[in-house]
Amino acid sequence: MIIVPLAEAKNNLSKLVDEAAAGKIITIAKHGRALASLVPVGKTGGRRIGAMKGKLVLPQDFDAPLPDEMLDAFEGTHE
Repeated sequence: MIIVPLAEAKNNLSKLVDEAAAGKIITIAKHGRALASLVPVGKTGGRRIGAMKGKLVLPQDFDAPLPDEMLDAFEGTHE
């Protein structure tokens, strides 16, 4: 772990971010007291865009108006 004074962190932020991205943990301190940490961001485990390509089918009328009963339910009006 690297401890860096706040003033130095302000002047070298880009360098410190690069070091954090490389796997180092950087602690930013003010008057010897730790205030914040720069840590590497882990890889996301989410799915990639387009992962469902060819698996979903939209009907031709997917944007057709809703039936009146369903609109009433959404709008909170009852006849």
